[in-house]
Amino acid sequence: MTLRAPAAHRSNALHAGAWWLWALGLAAAASRTTNPLLLGLLVGVAGYVVAARRTDAPWARSYGAFLKLGLAVLVIRLVFSLVLGSPIPGTRVLVTLPEAPLPGWAQGIRIGGRVSAEQLVFALYDGAKLATLLICVGAANALANPARLLKSLPGALYEVGVAVVVAMTFAPHLVADVVRLRTARRLRGRPTGGVRAVLQIGLPVLEGALERSIAVAASMDARGYGRTARVPRAVRRVTAVLTLGGLLGVCVGLYGLLSADGGSYGPPFVAAGLLAALAGLRLGGRRSVRTRYRPDRWGVRAWLVAGSGAAVGGLMAVWDPAALHPGVVPLQAPALPVWPALIILLGLVPAFAAPAPPSKEESS
Repeated sequence: MTLRAPAAHRSNALHAGAWWLWALGLAAAASRTTNPLLLGLLVGVAGYVVAARRTDAPWARSYGAFLKLGLAVLVIRLVFSLVLGSPIPGTRVLVTLPEAPLPGWAQGIRIGGRVSAEQLVFALYDGAKLATLLICVGAANALANPARLLKSLPGALYEVGVAVVVAMTFAPHLVADVVRLRTARRLRGRPTGGVRAVLQIGLPVLEGALERSIAVAASMDARGYGRTARVPRAVRRVTAVLTLGGLLGVCVGLYGLLSADGGSYGPPFVAAGLLAALAGLRLGGRRSVRTRYRPDRWGVRAWLVAGSGAAVGGLMAVWDPAALHPGVVPLQAPALPVWPALIILLGLVPAFAAPAPPSKEESS
């Protein structure tokens, strides 16, 4: 007997927050290492889950754009290292570029000069880590329905959430309009490149975006968007104090966790700040008069998806950092640590636990 995930439909759709927690766990793991083998494994895990569980919705096509963005970030990091140099000392000089003379007040900064293999490898590792972070965020964008994520936000963040969701869905719709218009011009035998073609495509795209924004504004007004309930002034003040104080506590706690001597006061500040912020958001939700139709449920599969990402990020956070950062000086080939690699493979759980999207044969 084989266990198979059920086909996704409206009643058993995975909670959008579970996808974001899973992706943030992978991103946290990527921030802990510069090993290119582990970073490539994280990208492979995220790509496999996206390929197995994304739908045909417009936002699901954004993963390719994040891959290209990550590659662009990697190239830019290498170019900066070539042009501006690096503080990493290196003995294996590859090339010597012409160095521009700088004034005395710009000591410590150089343009050009020697380019060593050590500094390029260090820039490659650093750029790969940032690219992996962007790809993990792109996986969450491709898997989580932004409209369903909006339904799960607290009432205090509803207005901000609407603005974020509209901004997130604008770009995919814009890309879909451009593809549709270019296909139509190609079928009519008209050119799709050049300045004239871009201008002729841009006007219908902007017209469609304007019509869509007017329709969104009309639907929001019809649903009573922006209407709030009466809340006593004392409750509003307590809400503001709890929310701002909680966020400040979280910032202080995170600074303590990142600093060398803040390990004692960092976790208590983070815990107290989170509790205060959640209490403030809970009180702030009293001003919202909206209701939820068919709210998404956080079921067992959502726990499995979110838990797998949290396990990857948490276990990588407590792992020995020396095994996660290959040496650059002296230059040596990176090795694949077995246990961190097995930890990263836990991120494949959503590919089997999350409901499977309907296939083309089923939808047709």
